[in-house]
Amino acid sequence: MTDDEHEPTREEFHEDPIGHAAVWKGMSVGDLATEYGKAGIGAADMGRAVDVYAEMIGRDDVTNFFGLAGAMVPGGMREVVTGLIRDGHIDALVTTGANLTHDAIEAIGGKHHHGRTGPDGHEREHDERLRDEGVDRIYNVYLPQEHFTLFEGHLRDHVFPEFDGTVATSEFTRALGRANAEVNDAEGVDEDAGIAAAAAEHDVPVFVPGIQDSVLGIQAWMHSQVSAFTLDALADLTNITDVAFDAERAGATVVGGGVPKNFVLQTMLTVPEAYDYGVQLTTDPASTGGLSGATLDEARSWGKLEKSAKNVTVLGDATITLPLLVAAARDRLP
Repeated sequence: MTDDEHEPTREEFHEDPIGHAAVWKGMSVGDLATEYGKAGIGAADMGRAVDVYAEMIGRDDVTNFFGLAGAMVPGGMREVVTGLIRDGHIDALVTTGANLTHDAIEAIGGKHHHGRTGPDGHEREHDERLRDEGVDRIYNVYLPQEHFTLFEGHLRDHVFPEFDGTVATSEFTRALGRANAEVNDAEGVDEDAGIAAAAAEHDVPVFVPGIQDSVLGIQAWMHSQVSAFTLDALADLTNITDVAFDAERAGATVVGGGVPKNFVLQTMLTVPEAYDYGVQLTTDPASTGGLSGATLDEARSWGKLEKSAKNVTVLGDATITLPLLVAAARDRLP
């Protein structure tokens, strides 16, 4: 028996030993992401995600679709997304009515506040007290209920009068963005005009396929009861398909899961091509079989990603991973 016959077969083994991430005073976020890439487990995924995302937004021939679920605006991610729109790194945004509700509240002068979840075992008492005080809680973020009244008046006075008939949600959100910017400027609000305003300014369509599942949607429904106004959800399939069809190459960034994630990914089922790049930031594991935890590799089996697509799924709180991803990728751009 020869020595070669004693050698094990290692089809998936590569001579690529794990490195040990180093940190130093004054290191950049890009440096940190590079160090993550040397390590294993979640750090390796984060490092790879930065590589893919930096390439995606750094290419002029890639149309970038961005899915934004969860409580990302009240959680403090509003400026991150606004900056991506203004810098041309988002070409189509798919989000929730809730995120746009909170975005508009900040644009017209309302604020979210640091709060707490309540002592262990006493969350119910804590939330009952908040209800008595007129405060809504999103994990450890508080929002005074009077801000919803402010938002409802904003829609009634500045957005709904723009329409008389059936409109696509992307047309509706464009009008919302323009109104947010106008009020923000007229009132001298110290907070930025935000996501919808930046999208309207830069002609980035904003799609809200589950708009009825939000205060924004409830207000739209209420207005439809006393006017000819109504929203056409199917029209957005045409509008986002047009963006995908015109794309030379396409990339998907998905923050969270649910409807925004699937709406972004399913768009490629309506055109001849599929996504060339994909980065997903989620808290849900794939083992449950749920949509929000499904990896982008799974999406490849559906034809939503090209077989050769560069894609990464990162597990973790998106209020931590999204700023890191964006900052490190920006650090690598020329």
